[in-house]
Order: sequence, then structure tokens, then C-alpha cells
Amino acid sequence: MPEKITVPSVRARKRRRGSEPIVMLTAYDTPSAAAADAGGAEILLVGDSVANAVLGHPDTLQVDVHVLAHHAGAVARARPRALVVVDMPWLSYHLGEADAVRNAAELVRAGAEAVKIEGGAVRVPVVHALLAAEIPVMGHLGLTPQSVHVMGGYRVQAREDEAAAALVADGLALQRAGCFAVVVEGVPDVVGAALCDALEVPVIGIGAGAHTDGQVLVFHDLLGFGQVPVAKFVRQYANLHDVAARAVSAWAADVRSGSFPSDAETYHASTRIATSP
Repeated sequence: MPEKITVPSVRARKRRRGSEPIVMLTAYDTPSAAAADAGGAEILLVGDSVANAVLGHPDTLQVDVHVLAHHAGAVARARPRALVVVDMPWLSYHLGEADAVRNAAELVRAGAEAVKIEGGAVRVPVVHALLAAEIPVMGHLGLTPQSVHVMGGYRVQAREDEAAAALVADGLALQRAGCFAVVVEGVPDVVGAALCDALEVPVIGIGAGAHTDGQVLVFHDLLGFGQVPVAKFVRQYANLHDVAARAVSAWAADVRSGSFPSDAETYHASTRIATSP
């Protein structure tokens, strides 16, 4: 049986040292976790993107720790080989280190093997507190969805030299604080490459070009299983929405025609049951 993916094994994965790119995919329940794990994903991210992808919200700000813990438990029950990383949702780590540790502990008890937080050097005290509580931390830079209102929407970040340099400095600060990996989202490819070159821990990109140490996508975007418009950086490998709709349509037609259920799909009694006294 393949070995379980762990935080130390992920931390060691750098392409410039000969490692293969890391494959990371979101998962929100037991079936999606099982499918992603069977398909070769090495990290399963229980993302706060569950708000958009599954629950119909316009952004990630509408879910709290209890929602993420619920979905983390469902993913963990698939017993994946992949490392299970869970997003700390908005305001779960912004109000102080003690609050962040309590919230992260709830996610760990639900099944998280590491947590992910958004932001750069400003998050260093939180990273220190989580690591002191023996909770591994993944960072997230660039387009940080929890900052959607500050950014004025989901916009490509670090287009200018000064902003790119600040992003790299934030990455170095997260690395020094002890993050075992960093996600970088929605930045020009040269910025993704520069961050990857600057850090000794792996950089996992989403909309950050082809030169990072790995890639992550949202499960529902990858499989075309939803009605949310996808970003430029998404490549869809299936259209499960249409597959599911066709299957339901075929079943509905069989119900209306009387061909479902068939005799083979029906339970039978060995004797006739009386229907009158």
C-alpha cells in the first residue's frame, strides 16, 4: 500500500531538487475525497470555497469553523492517503492567537492534518501560536479570497514590481515562521516563479503559472460539476453537470412511462397478501 502523505514529506517537495510537482485538489465530502484520492491527489484541501462550490454563496466569507469542521470530518472519513489540509475561515484566526488555536483545534479534532491561513507577514504571530500547539500551517498569498472586499473583487495580484517584491517578502516571512508550504493564487507567472525560487518550502500555484512546485484546483471546477463560472486558469476535464442532468432526465422519463421500476427492481412476496378482512 502506498505510504501516507505527511507534512514532512510535502515540505521536502521542491521541483528544483528533483521532486515531481505536487497535486492538490479540494474535497468537501466523503465521495469527492475518495475520488480525488483514488485519482492521485496528494493533498486534499477542505477549502472555504465550499461556500461557492457547494453551498451557493457568492464568496467564501459566509462559512464558519463549524461548517469547515463538518466537511473536514466527511473528508477524513474517506481515510485518504492524501494529506488533509483544512482552510481556517474568515475571522477564525483574525482576533488573536488564542482564538486561532481554539478554532484550529476544532478542525484538527474533525480530521484536519494541517490548516491553511491567508495573508503574509501580518500572520506570523498566528503561525507561531499554531505551531506551538503542534498544528502544521500552510500559507496562502496573492489573491486571497477572504480579502475580496479589500481587493475590490477577485483580481490578479502583484502585477507591479513593488507588489511582487512585497509578496515574495511575505512568503519568506511565512517560511521563517514555520509554514511547511505556501499556496499562491492569481498572480502573473513570473511572480509565481519568483516566489518558488525564493522559498525552500514548496509553492503550490492556482492561477500562478506553470513554474510552481505544484498545482491546486477546485474539485467542482475540474469536473464541470456546477454552474459557477470558472476562472481563466481552470482546465475542465469533464462536464459532470450535463452527465448528471442526462441521467436524471432518463430516469424521469422511465418513471413517467412506467418502465421504472422493472420487475427485476421490485421486491416480491412468496405468498399473496390479503387486502380485505
